[in-house]
Amino acid sequence: MLLSALFPLSGKTNNLIELTWFDNDLYVLLMRLAVNIVFMTIIIRYLYYPLTKRKDYLFTYYLIGMVTFFLCFGLKKLDIDTGMGLGLFAIFGIIRYRTDAIEIKEMTYLFLVIGISVVNALASNQISVIEMMVINVAVVIITFGLEYIWLIRHETRKTIIYERIDLIKPERHDEMLTDLEERTGLNINRFEIGKINFLDDTAQIRIYYYREEQSFSDFGE
Repeated sequence: MLLSALFPLSGKTNNLIELTWFDNDLYVLLMRLAVNIVFMTIIIRYLYYPLTKRKDYLFTYYLIGMVTFFLCFGLKKLDIDTGMGLGLFAIFGIIRYRTDAIEIKEMTYLFLVIGISVVNALASNQISVIEMMVINVAVVIITFGLEYIWLIRHETRKTIIYERIDLIKPERHDEMLTDLEERTGLNINRFEIGKINFLDDTAQIRIYYYREEQSFSDFGE
């Protein structure tokens, strides 16, 4: 009796180690996961990749999208508003990688993948499956319209080291443009002059050209 009075928690030990092996939310997870994978594949594989041919970003987009989806779905199950806000803040904070800078277009697609993953994971019971599908379809249609209909000409850029700094003067712009086209074999749309090194007589030039106008390679970075 004395021990029972001193240790009243002994009867609750079984509740502390109970695990839930199955929950009806599993069906919700599988359905939303399927929707998320389908629309991520459409955006990443059939909208982004045919234009850029960047396989490294395929790996990045898929994994970040899936991790974002699972993280948001798990946080939603906890029903903690503060934790959800901090978690989303951390997710979007990874956009700023501590490595090489990301091109603005790649960053936009990264934000797009994260965005639809968050929407698909956090859609509440008040949002029907049809409404969630409409959101995803709308994102795909807008992206397709911008990439293949409205902005059909894709301007690509490349940075080169140029040694003829005598041509960097504004009045010799046309002469420098002709020289750059002869050396690169590209139909250059415009160019920008960056850093100039008078010790080595070199300048950093960023050239812009339309990929569709090139007959042999797009020189995509």
